[in-house]
Amino acid sequence: MGRSDQDAITRDAFLGGRLHLLQPAQGYRAGLDAVLLSACVQAEKGQRVLELGCGVGAAILCLGCRVPGLELTGIEREAGYAALARQNGGAALEVVEADLTDLPLPLRQRQFDHVLANPPYFDRRASVASDDPAREAAHGAQTPLAKWVKTAAKRLAPKGYAHFIHLTEHLPEILAALPHEMGSVEVLPLAARAGRAPDRFILRARKNGRGAFKLNAPLIMHQGARHVEDGDTYVPVVRAALRDGAALVF
Repeated sequence: MGRSDQDAITRDAFLGGRLHLLQPAQGYRAGLDAVLLSACVQAEKGQRVLELGCGVGAAILCLGCRVPGLELTGIEREAGYAALARQNGGAALEVVEADLTDLPLPLRQRQFDHVLANPPYFDRRASVASDDPAREAAHGAQTPLAKWVKTAAKRLAPKGYAHFIHLTEHLPEILAALPHEMGSVEVLPLAARAGRAPDRFILRARKNGRGAFKLNAPLIMHQGARHVEDGDTYVPVVRAALRDGAALVF
């Protein structure tokens, strides 16, 4: 029996074809933000990495492609996405099907060198829900941002790093949610083009870090002041992260 359009699965290339992932043809589909998030994680071989809400595994598997030899674990609440993440990662990715508000005991007893997350962007108290359940779960905020932040901090080993990507309007909320033991906070604003206000940011914080807060200059994503024609207009550092799997250093 063939799949319906709603059940169709595509196989998509990431990192210039170095990685291929299965994901739903409709509903939430991983893209730019997952790759940028993975590119900012300064992991080293042998370290343990956890992704909260891993979806089909795009961010954490992009990281694993760039830095071989990592111990990768993803948490995903939606069964369909968790199943695809297992297929995509194989033996390289441990997928735990669970809600981050109710993690199984074995996971709560573990610590990680890096935790990354791309929480849902839209507060459904001020926006319209999607008709697609999986897309809604990915984009519509059901779990408070503070819970994502505190769960990430709890799962970190001492001196470990938490990494988030989110909309600029939610930066104050994430900063306010950081527990007192999370320091050395750095923020990289992301702006589509020169002269435009950043609409997203990447935040990194270190458990037991003592460095001062650092707000970096915005990373301009595209060349040119405005969109003129279709095509790849990414600036070199962004293109290297998206197409070549290069690190995004800040």
